[in-house]
Amino acid sequence: MNKRLILSYLLTLFLLNGCTAALIGGAGVGGYVIGTDARPFGVITEDASITASVKTTLIKDNEIDAFDINVDTYRSVVTLHGHVKSSSQVSRAVRLARTISGVKKVISKLAIIK
Repeated sequence: MNKRLILSYLLTLFLLNGCTAALIGGAGVGGYVIGTDARPFGVITEDASITASVKTTLIKDNEIDAFDINVDTYRSVVTLHGHVKSSSQVSRAVRLARTISGVKKVISKLAIIK
């Protein structure tokens, strides 16, 4: 078997024992703690995938400065934090986040700063 596959398998078993916390991702990408989170592992990974997809979509957009927006996802509900320059950018960010597969709801906590 591939060493990487074996290592992944062992790490998964170790993390699933409930006594260990691990950080997946980093602070810059909205890391998630496994082991102390009430969500099942599959939900956590789905939320992380949604967060990454929303952030990627915002970064690709020419009308929004995505580096001023933080994206959090919990049980497929996306929350946008940060600031933008206009109400049209708020609407656009929310609209773009809703286009991501798996997103159930988008909550905007974006502030307008000119």
